[in-house]
Amino acid sequence: MPEIRPDDLSSAEMADLIAIHAHTMLAASPPESCHFLPIEGLRQPSVSVWSMWEEGSLIGCGALKDLGDGTGEIKSMHTREALRGRGLGRVMLEFILGEARRRGYTALWLETGSMDAFIPARRLYEAYGFTYCGPFGDYVDDPNSTFMTLKLA
Repeated sequence: MPEIRPDDLSSAEMADLIAIHAHTMLAASPPESCHFLPIEGLRQPSVSVWSMWEEGSLIGCGALKDLGDGTGEIKSMHTREALRGRGLGRVMLEFILGEARRRGYTALWLETGSMDAFIPARRLYEAYGFTYCGPFGDYVDDPNSTFMTLKLA
């Protein structure tokens, strides 16, 4: 089972993974439709970041942004490409869901791409009960974006 731990984004490994995540998003979506947070954006006080490790190697990450109204937004979910299909995204999502519940959030929100490259992500979120919704927060309608939410008990 991989280890998930808080990350302060100070390591070269994590900076590299965030850069890979950005490159992956920009390769699949037009730049104006990419809403990933660059490493500086992940360093905001409202954002908690976790790294996932296995046998001493950084294999993935995820983040949770406090929206300030008792809800949160999932950000920067990423698993190294060579390791996809092993359920590591599930592990990180379950961790983030647990953290959101621990914080007492009433709902979670997320934005992901609408293109075929994002089908696995959308299926993952659907499997955990996320439903499709319109834009939230500062997002606007965009044919390249898909918005989802999950009400928490």
